[in-house]
Amino acid sequence: MDVKKVLLYCAVVFVLYTIITSPVEAAGMVQTGFEGISSAAKGIGQFMTELVR
Repeated sequence: MDVKKVLLYCAVVFVLYTIITSPVEAAGMVQTGFEGISSAAKGIGQFMTELVR
């Protein structure tokens, strides 16, 4: 079996286990992740805007 597939399966099992055992904490982790992605996108947008000016 490919190492990448094994790691992917382990990650999926871990995520499902985390969601099932502590859904409130899992929701907090997801919210933190989306906030990070959002702020990174805003930063890239500001950089591109300043670059064009």
